[in-house]
Amino acid sequence: MVEVFSGRTLVNKDGDLVDPEEALRNKVVGIYFSAGWCPPCRDFTPILCDFYTDLVEESDPPAQFEIVFVSSDKSTDDMVEYYHDMHGDWLALPWTDDYKHELKQRYKITAVPKLVIVKENGDVITDKGRKQIRDRGLACFRTWLDAAEIFQNFNG
Repeated sequence: MVEVFSGRTLVNKDGDLVDPEEALRNKVVGIYFSAGWCPPCRDFTPILCDFYTDLVEESDPPAQFEIVFVSSDKSTDDMVEYYHDMHGDWLALPWTDDYKHELKQRYKITAVPKLVIVKENGDVITDKGRKQIRDRGLACFRTWLDAAEIFQNFNG
């Protein structure tokens, strides 16, 4: 059960609407709080892209991992530009969805960038995803997967 985004609609980079129940089922989810106006965000996003590409797009089978971008940009246009220009091929909460404020409160987001790694039910595995990726690279995913309590098909 993918509770954290239950009843919401996400979008992909093509602008297609995505059902989170289907897209996030049986996966470790990284909720990426970020904004295009933020220099540390623009510094970390390419690193996150490489991490995501290695895990999801270049692994066979793809790792059980998905990212949902939650924007702190100042407008829909700013979010879309940042999402398209710098982000990986992951999902996003639409800028117009006020649920972003609830998520920021739930996960105690006081600054961006912040990568919170959660289980399917929204429970936090770590709120230090950014630091762990910088320090440990792909090795941190195995730790997250073990903590996620999901059926595993990941061999890496």
